Amino acid sequence: MTEDQSEERAQKALSRMGFGSRREVERWIEHGYVKINGEVIKLGTKVKEGDLAEFNGKRIVIRAAKAEVRVLAYNKPVGEICSRKDEEGRPTVFKRLPRLTNSRWVSIGRLDINTSGLLLFTNDGELANRMMHPSHEIEREYAVRVIGEVTEDKLKQLKKGVELEDGPAHFDDIVDVGGEGRNHWYHVVLREGRNREVRRLWEAVDVTVSRLIRVRYGDIVLPRDLRQGKSVDLEPPVVKQMMESVGLTLNEEGIFKEQDRKRKNKFFKERGR
Repeated sequence: MTEDQSEERAQKALSRMGFGSRREVERWIEHGYVKINGEVIKLGTKVKEGDLAEFNGKRIVIRAAKAEVRVLAYNKPVGEICSRKDEEGRPTVFKRLPRLTNSRWVSIGRLDINTSGLLLFTNDGELANRMMHPSHEIEREYAVRVIGEVTEDKLKQLKKGVELEDGPAHFDDIVDVGGEGRNHWYHVVLREGRNREVRRLWEAVDVTVSRLIRVRYGDIVLPRDLRQGKSVDLEPPVVKQMMESVGLTLNEEGIFKEQDRKRKNKFFKERGR
């Protein structure tokens, strides 16, 4: 294969196309699971547009780096799981997403089966990996309906930190948004995505979560007009801002279409929220 400016390392290309993080793809290559044009490759092998990649029983054609990076906002209903397949036959979030050619959707974080709300998906594995990495400390905001007595001491404890089975945890912010009895709601913010962390934090102070909705991930808010089970593409300037926020830049000019900068974008976090 002759090296030129259009070539890039295989692990970078496959990650960019949404087949996992860079480290995951590197492990596949190290174990001899990846072929390019019929030959098993090693780390450092370069690929170019049009090369045929084979791994994990799939065959894909390498696309150029200038292909558009896409991000979807999806309103997940209760009852769907975040795996691609389920042995129990439960519905998965991936079944409702639009089809992609020569790449696949990667979820940016997860929500458990009983949690609804905002899920982000991208066709760029590196973007997904960085958006989830703890080093970037990206905020997640949830609307929480609780059952049980919530005292000022409990709220202080939740913000200061409680000990969970997998280590200490806390909310960065808690806002009482009203309601009475079994219909009392709070908005909570945290910067990590451990399994059932929001529910476990409340349970640690003897309060039960009866409903949980993610309403924000980073600066992306759940659009009010996005129905459950539906998705919408984030506009190119928003995707560009997301990439820049985690240290990614685009190598090609003209990838994103020009937008009217004066128009308010419904995906951005509102000021003073």
